[in-house]
Amino acid sequence: MRFFIELSYNGKAYHGWQYQPNAISVEEVVEGGLSKLLKTKIGIAGAGRTDAGVHAEQMFAHFDYVKVFDIEQIVYKLNAFLPNDISIQNIFQVKNDTHARFDALSRTYNYKITQKKDVFNSEGSYYLKHKLDITKMNEAAKILFDYRNFKCFSRSNTDVKTYNCNIMKAEWNENNNQLVFTIRADRFLRNMVRAIVGTMLDVGFGKTTIEEFHKIIKSENRIKAGASVPAQGLYLSVIEYDKKIFI
Repeated sequence: MRFFIELSYNGKAYHGWQYQPNAISVEEVVEGGLSKLLKTKIGIAGAGRTDAGVHAEQMFAHFDYVKVFDIEQIVYKLNAFLPNDISIQNIFQVKNDTHARFDALSRTYNYKITQKKDVFNSEGSYYLKHKLDITKMNEAAKILFDYRNFKCFSRSNTDVKTYNCNIMKAEWNENNNQLVFTIRADRFLRNMVRAIVGTMLDVGFGKTTIEEFHKIIKSENRIKAGASVPAQGLYLSVIEYDKKIFI
């Protein structure tokens, strides 16, 4: 039987989601907890890979297990067993051929910037005191809908078959002293969101024009784009699936 596990985590202490041979990852910690409670080796496959220091408000992973178990009790015990920076929201059965990564319809990321020094949230957002032109940044965000190839925002030497992504939503919102960039797409390249945000900040600072933003995307050259923003402001927020996968 195949199960989905829904969880959230603070990525500060982890070297990303995916298992690393010489560093601690969220995947490794969750696998260890499940294996101990279900008394057998459990391997999980995540809906995506978050980089070191990136957070997830919603992440899904799937695993296989042959026996029926009390889901409510396992969720309770797993939360008691895992560290405080990982929270299990739910476990539920799905169809046996469902894949947490490949069956995801879309993923939504939020990037959070604070423009006022916040001693209580310094590790969950990027502190940036300089004035930004939010109107220009939203103008740049709309440009993303005109393109499919985002190689210019991808980490170099990434082993992917295509750099094409279908962006469904991209916008900046301002609330008091916090700026939040929201982007939804069918898939993302490695480091893509942080590179997009960094490039749009250059637009907001007046360093890059709207016309230059077009040229950067058309160049398909990572060197042309802006610097990647720090990981602590990035959150994987929502992953969507077709309801048909659920049992």
